[in-house]
Amino acid sequence: MAAAKSFDTVYRALQKDDVAPVYYLTGPEDVLKDELVTFIVDRVLDEGGRDFNLDMRSASDLTGESLHALIETPPMLADRRVVVVKNVDQWRPNAKVWQVLDRYLEQPSPSTVLVLTHGSERTRKSLETSAVHVVLSPLNPERLVRWVDRRAKQAGLEFSEEAARHLIAAVNTDLAQLGMEIDKLASAAPNGTVDIALVSDLVGVRRGETTHDWVDAVLSRDTTRSISMLPTVLGGAGATAVRMMITLGTGLIGVRIARRRLDAGGGDRQARDAIFNALRAARPAGLRSWKEESAAWARAASNWTRRELTHAIRAAYDCDRALKSTTVSDEIGVLSHMVLTMARLKVAA
Repeated sequence: MAAAKSFDTVYRALQKDDVAPVYYLTGPEDVLKDELVTFIVDRVLDEGGRDFNLDMRSASDLTGESLHALIETPPMLADRRVVVVKNVDQWRPNAKVWQVLDRYLEQPSPSTVLVLTHGSERTRKSLETSAVHVVLSPLNPERLVRWVDRRAKQAGLEFSEEAARHLIAAVNTDLAQLGMEIDKLASAAPNGTVDIALVSDLVGVRRGETTHDWVDAVLSRDTTRSISMLPTVLGGAGATAVRMMITLGTGLIGVRIARRRLDAGGGDRQARDAIFNALRAARPAGLRSWKEESAAWARAASNWTRRELTHAIRAAYDCDRALKSTTVSDEIGVLSHMVLTMARLKVAA
């Protein structure tokens, strides 16, 4: 089975006009799927030929017969045409349309570029092997800063790196939400320049009031600040209690890695390295730069014992489950209870 490719790998190939006959786009980042579809269309078709040679359809609207007609239609007054079928996971596993597609994949038309997008986690193995399989995963922290910078330039904006990082910290890693906030900034930025003050004013989240700041307060065991921050943090753009818990859970695991390294006789440098290597291997989403997180979690390790961290991770797990319950209405109360539970661990110790 051919290895799945990344956005960057396919993007570079397309820049060299290395265009495959069939692409299969999977993964959780729908915004990146849309961006890659746009780039494929831009590389294959000029503006004038798109009315006749670009078809974008939802899989739910297609039958076996209509798909056959769509992919076998020759281009008009052009060398190639592009067919985009979105959310092919909507087809039933035994639907006739899959038979039509599988036969086509055995010998795809050289004059058609077929792009298939997939929305669910469970992918189709036959497409992974017969098409260029591209997995669109969440961007790592540094890639995310570059994405914001590129998206801002498209909107006619110039972001300082400080402003870009604060926007990400305030909104989290949701590309759709980040795009909307950048569009808002485009209408408010004087001279097209965006600094951290403008981001803070427009997004409504000042420095020190982001999810990452709240996580830092919890990991440093500052109970009063952790609880007092909750209304402000939850009121920020893109912030949800569940996202906050995902970030906190990742941080607790990172602190535990550091604590284990310290208990084994290592120093602060070894603890930071252990966290950084774990982040590089796991590539979790929703974090600041790995270097910054490694330093913060290594510092926080001095506040915890390994036993306390075990119980804290359990408390975070229980909080996450409670937040996902349909009966929960007081998110601040649930999060506050978790923070107080962690505070009692210290008192008990």
